[in-house]
This record gives sequence, C-alpha cells and structure tokens, in this order.
Amino acid sequence: MYHYTAIVTCLAVAFYFLTSAQVARARAAFGVKLPAISGHPDFERVFRIQMNTLEWMPIFLPSLWLFAIYISDAIAALLGVLWIVGRILYFTGYREAVAKRSRGFAIQATACIVLWVGALGAVVWRLMHA
Repeated sequence: MYHYTAIVTCLAVAFYFLTSAQVARARAAFGVKLPAISGHPDFERVFRIQMNTLEWMPIFLPSLWLFAIYISDAIAALLGVLWIVGRILYFTGYREAVAKRSRGFAIQATACIVLWVGALGAVVWRLMHA
C-alpha cells in the first residue's frame, strides 16, 4: 500500500484548493470581476500562483505515484512534501514580488525532476531486467 504517497497527494490537492481560494479573495480585494484574469498586479501574481501550481500538478502527481510504485512509498512521500514546501515558498514569495518566487520554484522543480527521473529510470530498469 502507498499510504504516505496518498497523504501527500491529498495535501497537494488541499494546497491547490488553497490557491484557488486565494484567487477568489484577491478578485474581491482588487475588484477583478469574472471572467477577467488581469487588472491589478497583486491580483495577477496570486492568479499566476494558482495557474503555475495547476501547470505543475500533471507533472508532479504521475511522477510521484510512479516513483512510489516503482521505488519507494516513503521516499516518494518525502519528495512530495519537498514539492509542497517549494510550492508554499513560491506562493509566499510571489505574493510579495515576482523576483521572490525563484527559490520556491527551484525547490519544487528539483523535487519534481527527481521524482520523474527516478520513476522513468526504475521503469526502464525493470523492463531491461524482466
């Protein structure tokens, strides 16, 4: 069973829900009416946080699960937590200024790349040694 990976998946979805709620709050605070996705720069940064998180989730989630299945549930979960921490740092930095998003982005991207490369490597290894 993959209990740790399942918990991290739920936490990642909860984080995405949080970013969605922040966009709704920012719309109200800065007067950006639907369907607009631009207006006040503070709103646009919050919107980009949500969209960037959404853009990374289809890369992160399959990589997380394949890593868990082919390598280790516990290690996948630890890397998944690192991805979430990176997303949180990205969120807090980018809300303040565009220039402050880089550290969080680098952390989450690194975690995601390790998950993907590890999963791909494990699948290829098993195919070659089957």
